[in-house]
Amino acid sequence: MKILYFTKYSRLGASSRLRSFQYFPYLEAAGYTIEVYPLFSDTYLEKLYDGHSSKFLILRSYVKRFFYLLKISKHNHLIIEKELFPYMPAWVEIILFYLGIKYIVDYDDAIFHNYDKHPNKIIRQLLKYKIDKVMRYSSFVVAGNSYLAERAIQAGAKHIDIIPTVIDLNRYNKSIIKRNKKQVIGWIGSPSTFRYVKNIESVLEKITLKYDVYLHIIGSGAERLSFEKNVKYISWREDSEVDEILKFDVGIMPLEDSGWEKGKCAYKLIQYMGCKKPVIASAVGMNMQVVEDNVNGFLVNSIRGWYEKLSFYLNDTGISRKHGLNGYDKVIDTYNVEKASDRLISIIRS
Repeated sequence: MKILYFTKYSRLGASSRLRSFQYFPYLEAAGYTIEVYPLFSDTYLEKLYDGHSSKFLILRSYVKRFFYLLKISKHNHLIIEKELFPYMPAWVEIILFYLGIKYIVDYDDAIFHNYDKHPNKIIRQLLKYKIDKVMRYSSFVVAGNSYLAERAIQAGAKHIDIIPTVIDLNRYNKSIIKRNKKQVIGWIGSPSTFRYVKNIESVLEKITLKYDVYLHIIGSGAERLSFEKNVKYISWREDSEVDEILKFDVGIMPLEDSGWEKGKCAYKLIQYMGCKKPVIASAVGMNMQVVEDNVNGFLVNSIRGWYEKLSFYLNDTGISRKHGLNGYDKVIDTYNVEKASDRLISIIRS
């Protein structure tokens, strides 16, 4: 049987890479043939990360997707990442339903808030229920966390399951890289999420000055903090991200507290834990499910909390190592791709 994947990006896009591409070897081993049709090209995504957008590339992407949709038949399995055409009504998804073409739709972000909380009143009025319709007319909604699943329930989706964003432990099962002379606080993400690090930069500056530690920032693009001492900026690359995280002594995941953040799937925490690193995270959304306070990391909800918990780990490496091992055990039990792929295959076959 053939599975047609309509992803948003290629492997360069984190969401597409983790929610779609990393499952392909397991689906192929189960006897499926995969065809994947990303909406946006790597060129478009690279421009977006640099703070630019191209209306021409967007239009070309939409036209190409329209023609790829002509390949769909009732005999194929169809999996859609989030939506077919961003910022357009759910007409195509509804047409698929009435043509008898079933589709599975996958979410790892609260993209419905792109519409129902949009500052433009016209977009709110026209599209605030768009994702609810995509969910309702699907044959199955796969949600990355309970907040997203709850929205699918409210939308009237027929079948819903939660599959968290997971890692391939075969990539993470490496020897610990030789320790740095100085301890390292680390963050990995994208230019669009770097603003969360900026929210705690006053704490990070105080910590780097007091303890003379390094701060490693992976994937911020051209974005920078206001201080420079002991800060190292590292370009993200898929083939080196694990090696870079292994250099951390503690991984951080600051967030704001809004509906958008509650839709996030705590992936960077799972990456840190997959490298046996203790973590500190904002007490928001799925972070509170992944982090067991004072077991595999710490949850904080204030600037003072960030300072205290960072100081604790930098002063007590014995506890940090214990927390790192506890986090790794949790990844093995809950957040590894082999277990998640079994659940995805059962959904496709249902």
